[in-house]
Amino acid sequence: MMRYSRDMRGYGENPPDPRWPGGARIAVQIVVNYEEGGENSIEHGDAASEAFLSEITGAQPWPGQRHWNMETIYDYGARAGFWRLYRLLSGLPVTCYGVATALARSPEQTSAMVEAGWEMATHGLKWIDYKDVPREVEAEHIARAVALHTQVTGSRPLGFYQGRASMNTVALGCEEGGFEYLADSYADELPYWHVHQGRPQLIVPYTLDANDMRFASGGFGTGEDFFAYLRDSFDCLWREGGEGRARMLSVGLHCRLAGRPGRAEGLKRFLDHMRAHEGVWFATRLDIARHWAAEHPYRAAERPSTLDRSPFVDRFGSIYEHSPWVAERCWDGELGAAHDSAAGLAAAMAQLFRAASDDERLAVLCAHPDLAGKLAAAKRLTAESTAEQASAGLDALTDAERAEFTRLNEAYVARHGFPFIIAVRDHDKPGIMAAMARRLQNDSATERAEAERQVMRIAELRLKAALE
Repeated sequence: MMRYSRDMRGYGENPPDPRWPGGARIAVQIVVNYEEGGENSIEHGDAASEAFLSEITGAQPWPGQRHWNMETIYDYGARAGFWRLYRLLSGLPVTCYGVATALARSPEQTSAMVEAGWEMATHGLKWIDYKDVPREVEAEHIARAVALHTQVTGSRPLGFYQGRASMNTVALGCEEGGFEYLADSYADELPYWHVHQGRPQLIVPYTLDANDMRFASGGFGTGEDFFAYLRDSFDCLWREGGEGRARMLSVGLHCRLAGRPGRAEGLKRFLDHMRAHEGVWFATRLDIARHWAAEHPYRAAERPSTLDRSPFVDRFGSIYEHSPWVAERCWDGELGAAHDSAAGLAAAMAQLFRAASDDERLAVLCAHPDLAGKLAAAKRLTAESTAEQASAGLDALTDAERAEFTRLNEAYVARHGFPFIIAVRDHDKPGIMAAMARRLQNDSATERAEAERQVMRIAELRLKAALE
């Protein structure tokens, strides 16, 4: 058994309508990451200097040494960059991702954010990379971050974004138990529910593209580059919102990056651009989380990939007529969230059916009953076949129609060696009879391929009926 942990499907082709307040076409939320004073530094008890998200091209950690240039770049973010962003964002709902130790070392900036009504979410205890940090140590850091954040700001954080996350971060955020949302995900443009140990946790995804961090990675060179990318992102989502596909735009800022004058001018133009549009909901991430929880509360759905083998085969063993081996092999293979929909599970089963031996596939064809044949008359069809034939009116034939079906069935089997198979839910009675007469004339190789396609289509329709 293999279970694939990643959810590559998400909401699929037709995501839910977020129903943003006031019928807004787009929700915009702006994050200021406050990390200055929480970064790697010997003075902070770390093993080396910081090397991430600065003006120093190709920066490397200095093991056992402080890095004057790096530290003063971070200092700029607190001393100058923050206040420039603070003024630019006046009057807008803003979320601060605050590193707890950084907030504690910047009391004036922290007070200004709290007094302005910014949402103060936690950005962890320290602005360090957690990929190699033991699980229990990261859990301790999260607990310490919450405690210190509460002491510094006066209230506990209700949102959590570690940023330089480990594979344990989201699970630990769920287990902490007090967060209304987690943000360590870049998987979507809408919030979504994540289930950990049977408990639902709301995820409000963040962004690394509409983010000034790309100044440090070479993606943006000028404030105009930043403005153009943010503007195009907004325009696309605003237009799609008017087409019934409303989404959320996250914008990520850093005091030492976007707080520089040449970049701040690009941000100013972008803010003016958004304000010139109607149908824009400016919100904090907590606003969005609470709106989503109210409009789209968690509802447990059937998840085939989580079933044990016996219940899975009991549930889906009849999808391929009298051929439970398809469901058995499906369970034994790689299943994941993508297979928890009718389309996903149908695709997995079809793949296994195509991979089966010629004799196995032929046996599946031969397991199908004649349409309106003796088994139907004797009421010995499977429940699925009974419902399907009834949907096309094949359970209420005239004597003449029954005789014609019998003649065509017998001629078809004599010519091709297996019963005539068609997804009857796609057709009506006259269409089925016309298809029988037409396909009777095909050569057997052509008809074998068509019959197999119909078997897979029947399976897909059965799964839709079962799961949707």
